[in-house]
Amino acid sequence: QVQLVESGGGLVQAGGSLRLSCAASGRTFSSYTMGWFRQVPGKEREFVVAIDWSGSSTYYADSVKGRFTISRDNTKNTLYLQMNSLKPEDTAVYYCAAKSNPRLSMSRDFYTYWGQGTQVTVSS
Repeated sequence: QVQLVESGGGLVQAGGSLRLSCAASGRTFSSYTMGWFRQVPGKEREFVVAIDWSGSSTYYADSVKGRFTISRDNTKNTLYLQMNSLKPEDTAVYYCAAKSNPRLSMSRDFYTYWGQGTQVTVSS
């Protein structure tokens, strides 16, 4: 029903920056609560940040506060994650998630739609 496609991942040196994008198709993007999660093989998927339908409310994991910034452009059906001051521990597959609901959530179980993920690798 809804497709999410992440892009922008890659290899970067510690202290560097990357900008991830999540392109959405289907339905109306502006009605969806969106989030970013990340996962390392063998570990549970970890919450990073979420944003409500209007972009007026955001919630960040403590590990990324002050370094990552989430934003959305509803006219382009696109979600962004600006990542600055990257650390090796930020290395993971980053996933975009969405749900047609006005509520903002940090729970994996809340979200209905998921992208395929994009790899971010931060070298020391």
